[in-house]
Amino acid sequence: MAPGELQRLVESTVRGLGLDLAELELSNRNSMLRVFIDRAGLPAPGGGVTLEDCERVTRQLQRVFEVEGVEYGRMEVSSPGLDRKLKSAVDFERFAGFEADLRLRETLNGRRRFVGVLSQGQNGKFALDYEGGRLEFTADEVERARLVPKL
Repeated sequence: MAPGELQRLVESTVRGLGLDLAELELSNRNSMLRVFIDRAGLPAPGGGVTLEDCERVTRQLQRVFEVEGVEYGRMEVSSPGLDRKLKSAVDFERFAGFEADLRLRETLNGRRRFVGVLSQGQNGKFALDYEGGRLEFTADEVERARLVPKL
């Protein structure tokens, strides 16, 4: 099964259980499948995903994969954690007000890495208020981003 098809299959299965698919990773020549789930619509990192949620998703995906003929060696289902990756515009919107660590694809004023609080920018952009200024960016300009955990 193509990666895009697998992504859609896992996403629809997880959504059917009232959860969101935060991320899907394939590794070890597609024999290791990692599924990161989150509570639908909750802004808090981790969103209160429980062990029972992970077990429920695991059991349902095992059934769906058997029916669809998806082969995998091992599967892990978990929360994306407190330092979750931010990958899409939806993630940047959802976590406005949270502290994030961003690395831009290109250098800006001699820097690529910024740590600050996410917010909505102007003209469809997002903003990061950091010590020393404000950075406005689009999701496409970000190489990688993670929430900064607050314990």
